[in-house]
Formats: sequence, C-alpha cells, structure tokens
Amino acid sequence: MLVYPSGADVSSSALRFLAARLREHRLALGTRWRRLNAGRQALLTLAHLRNGQPYAQLAAGFEIGTTTAYRYITEAVNLLATLAPTLTEAVRAASTKAYVILDGTLLPIDRIAADRPFYSGKHKKHGMNVQVIADPKGRLVWASPALAGAVHDVRAAREHGIIEALTEAGITCWADKGYQGACGTVRLPYRGRWDSLSAGQQAVNRSHAKIRALVEQAIATLKSWRLLRKLRCSTTRITSLVQAVLVLQLAATG
Repeated sequence: MLVYPSGADVSSSALRFLAARLREHRLALGTRWRRLNAGRQALLTLAHLRNGQPYAQLAAGFEIGTTTAYRYITEAVNLLATLAPTLTEAVRAASTKAYVILDGTLLPIDRIAADRPFYSGKHKKHGMNVQVIADPKGRLVWASPALAGAVHDVRAAREHGIIEALTEAGITCWADKGYQGACGTVRLPYRGRWDSLSAGQQAVNRSHAKIRALVEQAIATLKSWRLLRKLRCSTTRITSLVQAVLVLQLAATG
C-alpha cells in the first residue's frame, strides 16, 4: 500500500480537546505504553471521522495494525459519546436563545432492499434518522440518537422527547411540515397547495421558510464530517459516531 501525506480540515481546538480527554482516560486506566500517544490517537480518530478513510488506509499511514487502528478509534469515539450533552442540557443551553429550529436528516447507510425498517420513503434510500436542533444563527445545538430511516420526523421527535422538553421550557421551535401534529411550542407552516392559501398565509409561509432555512447550516456542519455521508458500519454504532461528532463540533466552536 502506498502511503502519502494528507490533511484534515479540523480545528486544532478539537484535536487538543480530544487529546486531553484521551490523556485523562489513559491516566484513569493506568495505561503505561501504547503504540500511539494520546495526541496521535486523537489525530487518527479525527482523520477517520472527518475524511471517512477506512481503517486499513489509516493504519498504513500511522504505521500500526488495522486491528489497532480500529481499537484506538472505537475507544476514542466511545469516550467522546459519553461526553455528549443530553437533551435536558441542550434545552437548558437553548433557553437563552430567542428560539430554536428543529429538523431531521437522513444519514445514508449501505443496506439492501430487504432492510425495510431503514428505508426512508421521503429520501428514497436507506439510512438513519437524526433530529437536529439549531440556534437562530444556524449553529448546531444538539443532535439526537439515530433511529431507523423509516421513522418519520414527528415520530422521532416524540420518541426523543424533544417536543415535550421544548414546550416545558417555553422555547419556541420552528419546524417544517414533517412535524404536523407536534403541537406545544412548535411553529409550523400552513398546509395546502400554494395557490389555495390566502395572501396572508403565503406571507407567513415565506417568513417561516426564511427562518427555518438556517437549520440547513447545522445539518451541513454535521455532515462536514464525511464519515456520516455514507456509513458502512453496524447501525448499532451510528449513535456513538453522531454523538462523538457533536461533541467535537461543540468543542471546536465553543
């Protein structure tokens, strides 16, 4: 295998954050020696998450075995996932905002047609449903655990307790038509064909769309970590990957 220099467009603060957490973790375990120090293990993990490179390629670049690369990355991802904010913590942070924006996104996975629970009729592909909360500037606030792609957005929001939590906190939330019936503090556009809406309803929907469009920035931020653009791992690991990326992104911007 040919080995060549490469790079990852990740903030150095994310690298320092992960390296510090790994040093603390190793100290707690009493680890004396490893093939990679905490800084190199952090870089290995960031390269995997940001660029989506396979374990074999990363192992060659870092001069370690493929199994060791898998083990190091899994350890770092699981460690980050435990640091992810809960919905309660995210809502507490969002309570200082004028409002939040809620939307769902599909993380594509390599599943066959027989895996119907993972097939999203909306997106016409297999994947995992992740709910994203953004602030008024389009910055990522929280990302939910992953559910099967066949789960609709409003059902996913209810299962995670998002609607109830935002309503109890009195936080106004803007969402699209996929959240019909959500109630609470969720604000939705008027339903119906555009030409059947009144002039006032059309104006409301235009204003609603301008506000809600900013959530796309948060979703783009999440998917800037290229591993999440096409997941080839077990579906049981996807929540940990999403939570790890959330922690890194918050660390880089916070």
